Amino acid sequence: MNNQRNPTISKGVDSTLIWLYLLLVAIGLLSIFSVTYHEGDDVLRSFLNFKTDYSKQLIYFFVSILIGLFILLTDSKFFTATANIWYAVGILLLLLVFPFHTEVKGTESIIRFGGFQLQPAELCKVFVCLALAKYLSRVETDFSKTSSHLMAAGIIFLPALITVAQKETGLALVFLAFFLVMFREGLPAGYLIIGFSLAVLVVATLLLDKNVLAITLTAIALLALYFGWRFTRQRRELVIIIAVVWACCVGVQRFAVPFIFTKVLQKHQVERIFSLIGRENPYAKLNTVEGDEPVVVKKDTDYNVRQSKIAIGSGGFFGRGFLKGTQTRFDFVPEQRTDFIFCTIGEGFGFLGCVVVLGIYAFLLLRMVNIAERQRSVFSRCYAYGVASVFFFHIAINICMTIGLAPVIGIPLPFISYGGTSLISFTTMLFILVRLDADRQMVLR
Repeated sequence: MNNQRNPTISKGVDSTLIWLYLLLVAIGLLSIFSVTYHEGDDVLRSFLNFKTDYSKQLIYFFVSILIGLFILLTDSKFFTATANIWYAVGILLLLLVFPFHTEVKGTESIIRFGGFQLQPAELCKVFVCLALAKYLSRVETDFSKTSSHLMAAGIIFLPALITVAQKETGLALVFLAFFLVMFREGLPAGYLIIGFSLAVLVVATLLLDKNVLAITLTAIALLALYFGWRFTRQRRELVIIIAVVWACCVGVQRFAVPFIFTKVLQKHQVERIFSLIGRENPYAKLNTVEGDEPVVVKKDTDYNVRQSKIAIGSGGFFGRGFLKGTQTRFDFVPEQRTDFIFCTIGEGFGFLGCVVVLGIYAFLLLRMVNIAERQRSVFSRCYAYGVASVFFFHIAINICMTIGLAPVIGIPLPFISYGGTSLISFTTMLFILVRLDADRQMVLR
């Protein structure tokens, strides 16, 4: 009876998630150490002076653990009660970036406090996850209505649009992962079909000549009109629907895509996308300030990816060994501590090491889905799926970036990439999930 009245911090905690977390952080520390350590350095002293990247990452880990312990000691009802407040705080932090930001490597999404940097867009993923779970779990939310769909989409798109305005398109795309939560909660499949069709249209716009694509779209519309005219009596409505769809498709092809590639995306991001698909950038002139010569980078656009693939390929099956890589040890791969950390694992530990890391991530994601499905509370289930969706997006895109299957958009690998805000935000998301799961028999509102 006494133990029931005074439960320990570990009661109900999913220890599997904690061990997976610690394992991934350890892999990250070793990977960062392997690319920043210099021959002859006093390892112990370099860890204690907290000036090297791996020693700083260790500090971020200690801070993350303290935050995690604090979360585990917090009542689960606190997260439902304050979800909307945290969302408002996140939006406020994003807005504070505009007057107080520091430009770092082309992005304007970072606020600097002395030697500490804060990227609100990273933290905002946690707040959006809480706010979306709160909205979807409300008794008055009828998710079969279009108004509810729009409200949930608004919760997601507001911070995403602010993040785009801060030239951080990669992190803005991460917010799209939350739509997986909405589909789990009953969002009609029609939205998924529309989204997939739009993605196909954007890719076709990049691959095909604009006139050829316009003629193709017109031909498809005429064929649809011809066959639809034969099999339905509602001819007037059919004509209107096909005309609207055709106009939207042509509008996206002619105006939306060029606008995104000239006004929203940065030049280096555009060049990387066209380098990935093997085409010259047709928007180079439009993306150049008047009076300047258009700069079309051909040779070095995919330098990062080429060096990353060389590093991974040189690792072979078993890898070159810890601290024995050449591509990563001698800084041939840019951003190898952050966005391209996976190539460090590939070179040092080879195909086998990559499979092990991917297996750990797969186990982590499956565990999250399992945890989500055993929740009694809609809030906890939605939050768990939100965490799983964000992790999946980061893992899939980051690894695809390093092997040339996705454009380089600059998002970190969870728990492994160097970065304080990233590690703290991912840790916070995970430990809130652990806390909610510990009270899975409780129905939260």
